[in-house]
Amino acid sequence: MSSKQVFFRSNVLPAAIAVIAFCLAACTAANSQKKENRPAAAQTPTVLVTRVVTQELDREIRLPGELQAYQDVALYPKVPGFVESIAVDRGSWVKRGQLLVRMSAPELEAQKNAADARARAAHAQRLESEAKLRGVREQRLEAEAKFASEEGTYKRLKAASATPGVVAGNDVEVAEKTVEAGRARVGLLAENEQAAQAQVRALEEDEKAARESALSVRNIEAYLRVTAPFDGIITERNVHTGSFVGPASGAPSVPMVRIQEVSRLRLLIPLPETAVSGIIQGRLVSFSVPAYPGQKFSGVVRRIAHSLDARTRTMAVELDVDNRSGRLAPGMFPEVMLPMHQQRSSLFVPPSVVATTTERTFVIRIHNQVAEWVDVKRGSNVGSLIEVFGNLNAGDLVAVRGTDELRAGTRVTVKEASGGRKQ
Repeated sequence: MSSKQVFFRSNVLPAAIAVIAFCLAACTAANSQKKENRPAAAQTPTVLVTRVVTQELDREIRLPGELQAYQDVALYPKVPGFVESIAVDRGSWVKRGQLLVRMSAPELEAQKNAADARARAAHAQRLESEAKLRGVREQRLEAEAKFASEEGTYKRLKAASATPGVVAGNDVEVAEKTVEAGRARVGLLAENEQAAQAQVRALEEDEKAARESALSVRNIEAYLRVTAPFDGIITERNVHTGSFVGPASGAPSVPMVRIQEVSRLRLLIPLPETAVSGIIQGRLVSFSVPAYPGQKFSGVVRRIAHSLDARTRTMAVELDVDNRSGRLAPGMFPEVMLPMHQQRSSLFVPPSVVATTTERTFVIRIHNQVAEWVDVKRGSNVGSLIEVFGNLNAGDLVAVRGTDELRAGTRVTVKEASGGRKQ
């Protein structure tokens, strides 16, 4: 072997070893880098869950109300006139039928006198006509009696004239003419009697109309006395002695007095649509008023409108309130504690279960260890639970914390909040 070959081998061998060592180091570094960049295996999240429960809804809601008088009447005069006297003032307690205002109307007195005069004149005319009728009837009866006598004489003469020489023929003719004249007179008097009867009937109608007219004026005169329509209190007085008053016109008119029945009051409550199914007629309901802080009053549900106001979506409910003590007053705004009972059972969950986004309201149900989003609607709050409506069943497992971070379709491990059991 020449010296050149020995020199070549001695230089190439170390270089090859260095290249091999460098490649091994690079491969080792690359494998280490791959191990560092490799993602960790995905872990299954554990979700704390609770169960959907069912129960009947018994709750108490607080609503504003308004106290109103049981009866409220504004009294206006029925006829124009002057206030002669007024016996009551604001705050006066009155009884039914008690005189409140006495009025006077001079022209009404003149109308009454004229109507009475017409009635008296019609009565006198009727009496005169009846007297005339009696006279005509008497004449008819007298004429009928005379006619009957003349007719009998004629019949006898005619029968006797059948024997020659007994009765002259002229006498028979005279008797016949007398009978005909008597018959005509009776007929004329009968016609006169019928005419007199018709006149009497007409005058009777005239007298009846005159009497009714006089009675109508007297009834109108009774309107000058204004009395209380029921037991109550005068809450408004707007006239004084000497004031000229008249019936209410089309424009807003001011009443003479206003009377309200306040021994019994109406409590009007606008009931929300969501609470309509829980109201029960006859139920005792408590309420409070700002005038008596800390004190409770009560009323009984008596009237339910059974129709919603289209503007407010509420139903009017009325309670009767005994106010014989006089402590409460119409116009007060009480806070009503209304007990609600719903016959059907409802589903309830803790409030934290319900998640709300800009697009939907939902709960996360865990079924076969997979998360599902179930759309729901909120109902009433009862204690620490909230009523929900949706495609849920009692006993369903739902995530205690509703959040859109737990996406639908995610496989999870569940842990019940009550017992800590895993599935």
